Amino acid sequence: MSTFRPGIFRAVRHYAGKIRTMQNEIRTERLMNSLPADLRKDIGWPDRFADRRGRH
Repeated sequence: MSTFRPGIFRAVRHYAGKIRTMQNEIRTERLMNSLPADLRKDIGWPDRFADRRGRH
């Protein structure tokens, strides 16, 4: 009897991709928050980011 299940690997790969995406978003948010306040205001941070996160 074969125990190979390709669906399991697909699920793990999907889960790992979601974790990677979350880590990248956290890293980006930290970077943006480390910028000077006047520069953040010029690029619209965090207003645009809040709108984007609210859509998910």
